[in-house]
Amino acid sequence: MAESIFLRVRRLISGSIEDSVDAMERAGGTSVMREAIREVDRAIDEVRSEHEAATARRLQAVRQERLTRERLAGLDEKARFALGQGRDDLAEAAVTRQLEFEAQAERLKAVQAEAEQEAGRLEECLAALTGRKAQMEEELASFEVAQRDAALGGDGPTRPGRRTERKVDRAEAAFDRAMAGAGGAAGATHTDAKAAAKVAELEVMQKSAVVAQRLAALRAAHQGSA
Repeated sequence: MAESIFLRVRRLISGSIEDSVDAMERAGGTSVMREAIREVDRAIDEVRSEHEAATARRLQAVRQERLTRERLAGLDEKARFALGQGRDDLAEAAVTRQLEFEAQAERLKAVQAEAEQEAGRLEECLAALTGRKAQMEEELASFEVAQRDAALGGDGPTRPGRRTERKVDRAEAAFDRAMAGAGGAAGATHTDAKAAAKVAELEVMQKSAVVAQRLAALRAAHQGSA
């Protein structure tokens, strides 16, 4: 996930619109605001691209999980068949593979959840950027009208109404909610290598125990049906 895009969006929408207008007025032209709008446009394109990528990752994980579970469905029957043929070694291999597929399916579900969450945050970013762009364009149009009126000796129009500002505020509030959990933990603490090795050994023991339990259940079922 490209976290930099979220930081970039935060920078673009956190600045006061009044500051952009003041910079435009100091420059005596519209180039400052126009460049700011172009930057927002570029960010919108990038956010859309990231959203498409997140959606593609989720759909790919969905397909892979379905294939994994299809493979998983046939392993139980294979293990039963192996036991019936007196091939405990093949039955154990099938059960071991079964556990691996189950773990893979869970990882794919986690990928789906992460991609869906990221897509949601990107949608919030897009709403905030779109709202900010609309406000900037209204300010730009108002400034251009004011310039023309000033050239004609008029007082110029007032600032745009509060409706657009409220719409932008809502979009930015939604973006802030989406960003609330973006930081997360600073990072996992360093794990002692010896402790990590023991944990890995424990995981192998747990897996072996589960394989043994499932094989015992399959043997009991096979003997009961014999």
